[in-house]
Amino acid sequence: MSVRMGLIRKKADWNVEDFRAYWRDKHGKLAARAPKLREYWQNHVTDRLQRGIQFARGPWDFDGFSQLSFDDQQQADRAFNQSDMAAALIEDENRFIGHLHIVTAEQRVVVPVPPQEERARLLKRMSTLKRRPDVSEEDFRREWKIHGDYVQKMPGVAGYRQNVIVARELVKGEPCGYEDLPIDGIVELWFEDTETLDAAFSSPEGKVTMQHATTFIDEITAFVVEERRVV
Repeated sequence: MSVRMGLIRKKADWNVEDFRAYWRDKHGKLAARAPKLREYWQNHVTDRLQRGIQFARGPWDFDGFSQLSFDDQQQADRAFNQSDMAAALIEDENRFIGHLHIVTAEQRVVVPVPPQEERARLLKRMSTLKRRPDVSEEDFRREWKIHGDYVQKMPGVAGYRQNVIVARELVKGEPCGYEDLPIDGIVELWFEDTETLDAAFSSPEGKVTMQHATTFIDEITAFVVEERRVV
């Protein structure tokens, strides 16, 4: 499955409450009309603390992450570049979004994600990852897969997905290179609450996990989010 993810920053003159309401109640219904769309989740940022990790934070400051799942990348490209609703979607985005970057990811489930009704009460953290400058893209992907084995051993992890970035658009509709949007992956982690998250990373298993992370990751930019399923 291919996941198209929007990295969203609201317009400066929109307050947080109005941004969230419009994205949820207005724009979400429009994007949900995308042909061949399998799932659509919105992730509203509520917290920008690193929480449990001591890593350099990247330059990113997002207000939300969208996740739209298709059978393959070609379906996603057609939906947002060639379908009848593509122009209307862009017009609406320009109304309330200040900056929008697009990444396409191949998703890997490491710890199965709980059912939707259970997820609603869990804490979710999403983090963007940038690899170390001495680590190649191939080596990053290999090490991140190994890293998943470490995360599985951490106590309290209720769900864990890795989103490996395979395509980037710094400006929507304009493919760009890595140097323009240097994000290698996006992590999704679920915990019972902040105490469980902190305990997981401070545990012996958590310390070993983060020590391994230093061997291939340069920056981790973490966000706590509230997720909402649209489709």
